[in-house]
Amino acid sequence: MNDHHSVGIVMIEDDEGHARLIEKNIRRAGILNEIVHFTDGTRAIDYLFNHEKGPALGGPALVLLDLNLPDMSGADILTKIKGAPALRRTPVVVLTTTDDKVEIERCYDLGANVYITKPVNYESFAQAIRQLGLFLSVIKVPDAETQQA
Repeated sequence: MNDHHSVGIVMIEDDEGHARLIEKNIRRAGILNEIVHFTDGTRAIDYLFNHEKGPALGGPALVLLDLNLPDMSGADILTKIKGAPALRRTPVVVLTTTDDKVEIERCYDLGANVYITKPVNYESFAQAIRQLGLFLSVIKVPDAETQQA
């Protein structure tokens, strides 16, 4: 049975430089999945929940989430995703500059699947993203739960 949907990658990252670096290194790891990029939480939430290609309606996705966004905290977005029946199984990878132990624990408590600290050093960051790309190439993502109206 080869009913494998391509997993869409939703990247919520307000720093354009980081976003380009993340995408470049995911591609370098051989990941060709579509990447939909948002620079703020409001538009990202709308896409996740309401867009026909978003994960609540359109199939499996993986979320790359920066915690520091201009309009809302990444923790709020994480709470919304993990609190929604249609999205609660969506894997969320938190990518942030914060390596505060309390913040890391809070993200895991809220349901984050992976927490990656953005190294300040470009090469270490590129390396971390390449490893993330390898992780994405083997991860199995569940389909969104079908909602019966």
